[in-house]
Amino acid sequence: MDPCPFVRITIGNLALKIPVASKPARSVVHPSSSPCFCKIELKNFPLQTAVVPYIPPENQFPENQFQTPAATFYLSKADIDKLAAKSIFSAKPCLKIAIFTGRGGSTCGVNSGRLLGKVSLPLDLAGTESRSCVFHNGWISVGKEANKGSAAQLHLNVKAEPDPRFVFQFDGEPKCSPQVFQIRGNIQQPVFTCKFSFRNTGDRNQRSRSLQLEPSSSRSWLSLFGSVRERSGKERKGWSITVHDLSGSPVAAASMVTPFVASPGSDRVSRSNPGSWLILRPGDGTWKPWGRLEAWRERGSFDGLGYRFELIPNMSAAAIVLAESTLSSSKGGKFVIDLGGNNNSGTNGRITPGSATSPACSPRGSGDFGYGLWPYCVYRGFVMSARVEGEGKCSKPCVEVSVQHVSCTEDAAAFVALAGAIDLSMDACRLFSQKLKKELCNPQDFLG
Repeated sequence: MDPCPFVRITIGNLALKIPVASKPARSVVHPSSSPCFCKIELKNFPLQTAVVPYIPPENQFPENQFQTPAATFYLSKADIDKLAAKSIFSAKPCLKIAIFTGRGGSTCGVNSGRLLGKVSLPLDLAGTESRSCVFHNGWISVGKEANKGSAAQLHLNVKAEPDPRFVFQFDGEPKCSPQVFQIRGNIQQPVFTCKFSFRNTGDRNQRSRSLQLEPSSSRSWLSLFGSVRERSGKERKGWSITVHDLSGSPVAAASMVTPFVASPGSDRVSRSNPGSWLILRPGDGTWKPWGRLEAWRERGSFDGLGYRFELIPNMSAAAIVLAESTLSSSKGGKFVIDLGGNNNSGTNGRITPGSATSPACSPRGSGDFGYGLWPYCVYRGFVMSARVEGEGKCSKPCVEVSVQHVSCTEDAAAFVALAGAIDLSMDACRLFSQKLKKELCNPQDFLG
């Protein structure tokens, strides 16, 4: 599989230094006694904000100290070409940073914080798809006093690094058992097929092409991570999607293990009682849980799909949260796992990534539970994203997976199965007053 070129632009190591002579008047709160923040802008991308620590003028920036990135922008080849095309008729694309004193946010619709100054940094993105480039590392003067010794100074590190990704596109809605294509530029080729089914129908005629689910193994992870109890009333249960390679061998699956049930007296799945999926990988002749996805319908002014994705370490009930956010029910959005720090780049919600470090000798490889995303591996940065549509729209998820987290076919397939589960959760969390498409209606529910 050949990846698509992407570039990651990271802004980090922020600090603010203001000479004593340039302190504002008494009526203005000085940064030394009040938090500072900045707004970071790159054309055609959502605005990002970050806190800027203040350090006394006599202190030096601790160069060897690692800091979580303040902001990250991810550029596809098309994004880079777009920025480069604009620069033919104007200056190079610029990263613009506005620094404010005071707290961020707004009060009664009016932005709080006092503008201290702005800086603009040109970015030459040529060749960054294949090599790293540091645009700036050190201090830069801020505002109108930039050419004078009394100017405030901002410390920052801005760099670009190659961040290649595999891109997969569902050829249809997951509930319609589509093919999945790998995309590279204008070239697309089939790599997987998906089979949607109802787990309780027991599709025995395909057992020769599927993994045997050992009864004892099945009961163990169902009881540990889900619920098999029957409930009366409004519920959606038993959905499953299996990903096969082109030879027909199953390489990943997503199975609904906790039914999506309407809360008492309502038509929605609540956050306090979410439905859940297990993302499964093959190993030792059976399925092994790899991750758990919970989903629910948010209440309040933002009517959306809430979700939480956890990595399951070695069949343990104690999981590691990698992503928790909300997608718009009407517009859809991007499900994202990004462990790169500040990730407020317009993904329709807040992401709360987990973090993990471990020996570099952790096992890797197909069929072993120590590949790619394993809690004892050192991994950071972008992991994957999946774009899904809102309710009532034809959704053909587009999945991007970082190359560094794919070492075998099963790695890629697990992320494809996760994307399918996210898309199906949009249907599972629809209000129970609304009808589902026929593909999602279990024929056994109408028997008897």
